[in-house]
This record gives sequence, C-alpha cells and structure tokens, in this order.
Amino acid sequence: QIKAVTDTAVKFGLIDRIIELEPGERIVAAKAVSLAEEYLADHFPSFPVLPGVLMLEAMTESAAWLVRSSENFAHSMILLAEAKNVTYRSFVKPGHVLRVEVSCRRMAQCDSDFAGVGLCDGREVVKARFTLRHFNLAETDEAMASSDSRIIDGLRARFALLHDKPGP
Repeated sequence: QIKAVTDTAVKFGLIDRIIELEPGERIVAAKAVSLAEEYLADHFPSFPVLPGVLMLEAMTESAAWLVRSSENFAHSMILLAEAKNVTYRSFVKPGHVLRVEVSCRRMAQCDSDFAGVGLCDGREVVKARFTLRHFNLAETDEAMASSDSRIIDGLRARFALLHDKPGP
C-alpha cells in the first residue's frame, strides 16, 4: 500500500509549468484547465469549473516545488499541514490558465509558511495562507530510505520538465 502512495506522489501533479522561481523567496507557476480532465465531469456537469480544493492544491504544489528547489530536494514528502484565510472569488473554466503566485513567509527544516494567490486573466480567483510539512519516510522507518530516494529521483525528473532553467 505504501508503494501505491509513493507512486502517486511522483506521478500526479496539477502544475503544468514553473514560470518564475526565486529559491527561498517565491514561485510563479501555471495550471491550464482542460475539458479532458476527468474530475470536471462530476464537478458541475453542466457548468464545468476547476474545483476550489484543486486551486488550493495548485498553490500547495507550487510551494512544494519552491521548498524542493530551496533545499536541494532534501525531502521526499511535502504535505499541506494547514490552510487558513482561503478566499475564493471566481471560477476557472476549461480553456483558461490559473496563474499561481506563492511567496515564502518562513522556511524551516520540517515546515514552512506561505502566502499564495491564484489569478485567471489577471483577476484574483483564490488566495490563502498555508503551512507545509516536509519530511522523509525513513524518519519513521529506516526501511523506507530506498523509497525516499526513488521518490526524490522522480521529483527531480518532473522538476526538470516543469522548469525551463536547470534545477539545483
């Protein structure tokens, strides 16, 4: 079961491109919304829009890439620990691009705090403050060290595809 979870951590991602990256400071990323995305069939079938929780996930993923690039991919797991002051202002429909801008407020070894905003056509559609927790699976079970390595290798490969500039 852990193998399935770690495989998903490497394969699933909402972010399509990293536009700007200042390690330790900020990241700007993009998520193009397409009618081909399966979840749109169930999320208001007659009015498909990107679910709000996925807007927050796009900010979380962007911040995770910022942590990874800032800490030289030191952690295999980066998870949302807390989200607060999440405000949704509008919908993001298929055919549009969600531009995610995330600024680091604090970065420590095990967790970090961020402020993020999502924009569509220059208009704010979501904003939030949130905390991420970062760790390695081997911290609780040394036998998972090889899984950490495999996950980190996959994340480095994905980062190279998402970001036009060479990674750390």
